[in-house]
Amino acid sequence: MAIATHNPIMIERSQREASEQAYVVDLKKFIASDIDPICRELADTVREVNLPEINEQSRDEHIVVRKKLEKTKPYRDWVHLMRTAQDMMWDSIATPLDRQLEALNTKADIKNPRGSVTVDPGFTVPRYLTKSDVHRMPGGYAAINADGDVRQGAMYDLGGFIYHMGGNNGTLNDARGHTLMSHIYARDPDFNPQRILEMGCSAGNSSVAISGYLAGTEMHSIDASAGLVNYAHARAESMGATIHFSQQDAAATNFEDSSFDMVCSCVMLHETSKHTIADIFNECYRLLKPGGLMVHLEVPYRYEDLDLWGRIRADYEGQHNNEPFWRGFLEVDLETIAQQAGFIDRIETYQDVTRKAERGGGKMREKSLGVHRSWYIYSAIKPK
Repeated sequence: MAIATHNPIMIERSQREASEQAYVVDLKKFIASDIDPICRELADTVREVNLPEINEQSRDEHIVVRKKLEKTKPYRDWVHLMRTAQDMMWDSIATPLDRQLEALNTKADIKNPRGSVTVDPGFTVPRYLTKSDVHRMPGGYAAINADGDVRQGAMYDLGGFIYHMGGNNGTLNDARGHTLMSHIYARDPDFNPQRILEMGCSAGNSSVAISGYLAGTEMHSIDASAGLVNYAHARAESMGATIHFSQQDAAATNFEDSSFDMVCSCVMLHETSKHTIADIFNECYRLLKPGGLMVHLEVPYRYEDLDLWGRIRADYEGQHNNEPFWRGFLEVDLETIAQQAGFIDRIETYQDVTRKAERGGGKMREKSLGVHRSWYIYSAIKPK
C-alpha cells in the first residue's frame, strides 16, 4: 500500500479553531521578524557599552549581556511574547483535541494492523522527561490518561505543525525524515538496510517518511512515551506504513545485539544529557550489525557558530521553554563520544532540507543555512 500524502488521524479543527492557530503562527512570525532584530541590536549595544566589564569576567560574555538585557523592557517583552505564544499554541490545540479524544482513541484501536504497537505497563519513563513539561507542552511527552490513550501524541503532532509554522513540510511535519534519508543516500547511494530502528520517534512523523523509501525493510520505532507510540502507530497505520512501535528507553532497549542495519533518530539527542547521549551511542553500537550505520539528525547549529544573540536565545530555551539540555547538546563533543563508542567513518555535517530524498543527491555542508533550510547530522559506521 502506498504511503498517504496526508495525515488522516490529525486533529480536525473548525474554521474558528484553525483561525486561532493561524493567529498563533502569525504571532510567532511577528516575534521572529520584528521583535528579534530589535533585541539583537540591543544586545550588541549592551555589549559595546559594557565591554570593560565583560573583559573582566571569566564566564561567557553573553551571560553578562543577558543579565543586563533582563533589566530592559524590550527584552522582557520579548521573553513574555515568546512564552505567551508557546502557551497559546498548546491552548489552541487542547480545545479541539479534548472534543475529539474519544474518537481519536477509537481510531487508534486498529483491529488488523500491518505493524504493531507494544506498551510496557511497568516501564519507568526517564526522569529527564518527567521533571518538566518539555516545550511547555502540558503534561510533557510522558503524560497518559488511560490504556491506549493517544492524547500526547495528537497534541505533539499538531503542535509540531504550528511550532514550525508549516516549515517542516506542512501538516505532515516530516521533512526531517526525508532529510535524514537524503544524508544516507549522499553517504552511500546503494545503501539498502533490511532492518532499521528509529529512536525517540515521538508522533511518528519521521518514521513514516523514512519507511516510504524502504519497501520490504522491517522498521521499528521506539519512544519513552506510551501516548506518543500509541498515536504514532495509529498515524502510521492510517497512512499505509508498516512499522513496529514500542515503548522503550533509547539508552537501554530490549533488542538483541547486532540486530539492525541502521539505527537513527530525529531531534532526540538535544532532549538528553551528555551522559545519556554516551549511553545512547553505546546502545547504537551494540544494536548495529558490523558495517551498520548510525545517523542522528538534530537542531541546525552548534554553539561555537552562534553569534551573541544566538547564544542568548539558546539560554532562553533552557530558562523559559523547558529545554534543560539545549545548550549542553549544542556544546557536546559527539565526535569524541562516537569515537569512544567504537564508531568509524564518522561524519559531522549540515544537510540541506528536502521533502524528497534522491539516491546520490542531497547536499552536505560545512555551515548551516539556518532553520528549515538545514539540519545538523552526525553519522558513523560500526566496523566490520
